[in-house]
Amino acid sequence: MKLLRYAGVAFLLTAGIGQATFAQQKFEWKEASSGGYTYKYVTNDPTQSRFYTLKNGLTVILSPSKKEPRIQSFIAVKAGSKTDPATNTGLAHYLEHMLFKGTDQFGSLDWAKEKPVLDQIDALYEQYNKTTDEAKRKEIYKQIDKTSGEAAKYAIANEYDKMVASIGAKGSNAFTSFEQTVYTEDVPSNTLDKYLAIQAERFRNPILRLFHTELEAVYEEKNRGLDNDGRKVNEAMFATIFPNNNYGKQTTLGTVEHLRNPSLVEIRKYYSTYYVPNNMGIIMSGDFNPDQVVSQIDKDFGYMQSKPVPAYTFKPEEPIKAPINVNVTGPEPERVMLGFRFPGAATKDAQMLELVGNILTNGSAGLIDLNLVKKQKLLQAFAFPYILKDYSVLILQGNPVEGQSLDDVKALMLAELDKLKKGDFSDDLIQAIVNNEKKKIIERNESYSDRADELMNNFTSDVDWQSRVAYVNDLSKITKQDIMTFANKYLANNYVAVYKRQGEDKNIVKVDKPEITAVEVNREAQSAFLKKVNAMPENKINPVWLDYKKDIQKAKAGTYEVLAVQNKDNDLFRVYYQYETGSWASKLLPIATQYLEFLGTKDKSSEAISKDFYQIASSFNINAGGENTTVSIDGLQEHMGKAVSMFDNLLRNCQPDTEALEAFKTRLKKARANKKLNKGQIMRGLSSYAQYGSSNPFNNELSDAELNALTAEDLVNVLHNLAGYPHRVLYYGPQTATAFASSLAGIHTTPAGGIKAPPVTKKFIQQTQGSNKVLFTHYDMVQAEINWLRTSDPYQAGEIPTVTLFNEYFGGGMGSIVFQTIRESKALAYTTYAYFNPPARKEYRNVAMAYVGTQSDKFNDAVAAMNELLNNLPESDKALQTAKTSVQKTLATERITQDGILFSYLTAERMGRDYDIRKNTYEAVPKFTFADLKNFHQKELSAKPYTYCIVANQDKLKEEEMKKLGDFKKLTLEEIFGY
Repeated sequence: MKLLRYAGVAFLLTAGIGQATFAQQKFEWKEASSGGYTYKYVTNDPTQSRFYTLKNGLTVILSPSKKEPRIQSFIAVKAGSKTDPATNTGLAHYLEHMLFKGTDQFGSLDWAKEKPVLDQIDALYEQYNKTTDEAKRKEIYKQIDKTSGEAAKYAIANEYDKMVASIGAKGSNAFTSFEQTVYTEDVPSNTLDKYLAIQAERFRNPILRLFHTELEAVYEEKNRGLDNDGRKVNEAMFATIFPNNNYGKQTTLGTVEHLRNPSLVEIRKYYSTYYVPNNMGIIMSGDFNPDQVVSQIDKDFGYMQSKPVPAYTFKPEEPIKAPINVNVTGPEPERVMLGFRFPGAATKDAQMLELVGNILTNGSAGLIDLNLVKKQKLLQAFAFPYILKDYSVLILQGNPVEGQSLDDVKALMLAELDKLKKGDFSDDLIQAIVNNEKKKIIERNESYSDRADELMNNFTSDVDWQSRVAYVNDLSKITKQDIMTFANKYLANNYVAVYKRQGEDKNIVKVDKPEITAVEVNREAQSAFLKKVNAMPENKINPVWLDYKKDIQKAKAGTYEVLAVQNKDNDLFRVYYQYETGSWASKLLPIATQYLEFLGTKDKSSEAISKDFYQIASSFNINAGGENTTVSIDGLQEHMGKAVSMFDNLLRNCQPDTEALEAFKTRLKKARANKKLNKGQIMRGLSSYAQYGSSNPFNNELSDAELNALTAEDLVNVLHNLAGYPHRVLYYGPQTATAFASSLAGIHTTPAGGIKAPPVTKKFIQQTQGSNKVLFTHYDMVQAEINWLRTSDPYQAGEIPTVTLFNEYFGGGMGSIVFQTIRESKALAYTTYAYFNPPARKEYRNVAMAYVGTQSDKFNDAVAAMNELLNNLPESDKALQTAKTSVQKTLATERITQDGILFSYLTAERMGRDYDIRKNTYEAVPKFTFADLKNFHQKELSAKPYTYCIVANQDKLKEEEMKKLGDFKKLTLEEIFGY
């Protein structure tokens, strides 16, 4: 599911954030012509978005941005799971998957020979769909599998992925939600013509080839969903709150029954109905000339013909007159979700709902932030609006602390809604929200992809862009009374409560593994269309490398070294304190930095400090990593001095608060217990154990006894000491380094006690795998997840070009060898990849790793398939050339800007470099041969011992099967987590 959040559009502000900034601006639809095309635009829209409607009804939305030589493109269809046929739910989603399989012009070795075989498969699926006798169904499926194998001989798997990789595309993907199916790419601006040619062909006549292996990938995705308690909670909420609308009646992934009985005829019917130009939009933001782009789109997509699209109709939902309670069970931690129904995206009420969401939760000064999170009454709590076309939902979610019932959690959240209805919130909160929204808008305008994303969401939800451009201006006019009236109208005992309880879900029906014979992938084959695209001319874009000596300004602010990059675009600043100490030196540090959120000073409470930061649209954060700690402070330059001064005062003068500590300990114990219920955290722990042994960075935690013994003074001393440790100050903002250092000198001063050396950092030694080992932990889940891990040689900068190309070729994306083999050919996993990872610091060693998430009954096949690839590297000259081209074009169009320059420098410094290593990769990649990659593979991966980290259900995956892989050890949660 994709959430549509009314985040506001990307206003470029260079002044302050006062209310008057927008007061005299008008936001109106106007019409203009340029380059032979007429378009609409909204006045005072700093995104400069143009809205075209071509003759065939295709919507084209273009928002130019020259910051990077790249373009974010979305091709959006106003159809999703909401418009699935009731008899074929999940159809929109697996049609999305099939749009990557090619047409009669690409993806096929010989279309004339392939078509009759595909027609046979169509007919077999229709038989399969209508047959209920299980024995007959198995026989039909054997025929499907056999015939699919014949058809695959004519197919070129992943040719689409190869084409977009060869033009330097990033983020090639798609997603399906309730009312949108969206195909996304980030492409270099100089290959836009090639991209449009590919897309125009892609949507012309999609062929449903390699269907049964791709459907198996959808099965895997469904099974992953069955293992995801969060997805189950969302589905339960929508099913209950929308009994009439397909938001609740159907899910995006569809029912197990419908996935078992697909119909290719229905898929084509759906495509023909909804994939028409008057129901589609091409949305782009990036480095382009709109006149040229709209002309090219018109030329390439002009073949499409419009036709009426059936309107989605539904019986309006009946009012909810009393609370409705629903229970969901699963292994993850308990929580409760509340949902209130609201009008849809295009209404004024939906915009008001966004404001209400901010009043409840804004991360600093919302009612839930201050009263439930700051006061530590709940482990976690938040509210957010889920905006959809037909209806919206206000979601509240809370997680209990130890000893708290889910009804207690619900009561606390409902009490905050009562305060909202009574107007029991600060009078200046609305203006503070306006200020923060304006800041967020500036931040979003810095990203061409964020801009395109919002334009796309508004298109698929039929939201008037004018209302979004005017959003902050309109927000400024809303009064507290307006909010109270709105809250009292919609928020009563008219909610759905979904109780997520811990336990075994006995209602799960797994999608069973069918018998699938591996199919051909024809790696070396190329269609005539691909060759035609490759032959299209393109202008060269020269890469831009960082020169740290020129790109970073340096200065001194008292005793502190300042590294700075000047912001010449707007008035945003970001300041960082970079400490070379972390949790490896002090287990208390990460706990103390979390505790700081609940502390005040002698003069101000914690709540008052949060309000002060939010009022000036500034924020701070502390991230204590293993070997370094980063403080970040951000906001508008006019408030930089105040924000830095406020943070420094808090860090240096925070006061012990025993009551806050006891509440914090209770919450921390619950959070620690909850981590043990999270399969992702368990896998992280297993992988850390595999790499470092029984004492490792992941379980470098306080014991329960040490946690109980902690005092408020202990943690405050850690914070006060941190203020006195040596650190560098990083700055991205409008000032030069010298000017910033001068303004900082009187604010960020050396503590009275002087600079102190931090505690000695503990070193964790990476283990050498001498033989195959298996680390296993039980988790109640449908799937099995396997991580391969091997510690390799120490880091060498000279290997980076080889590593970069190898990862791209071997396991780095949908066109890689690993993905093609394990998912496309053998249908053994939804997610699979493999990488050779350089370390975070030069003194550490590289790590080879691989991953497969698969059904437990596919475990042996999936492990064997990955092991075969780890031991024997398949050769493909075409795939190698695609990988080389992709790496070069990506590097040529990549621009490291803003504070990214500062962090690139810190990374280089930790790796012992004073130069931008991307230049070395760019120059070396064209010279590589397959022999170079094979030598690297044999040296680092082939015939090497690995540690298999496995998380699975012990009742579904037998121990004797895992023992065949190596020395077996079943780890307890205490061994993994350290407490």
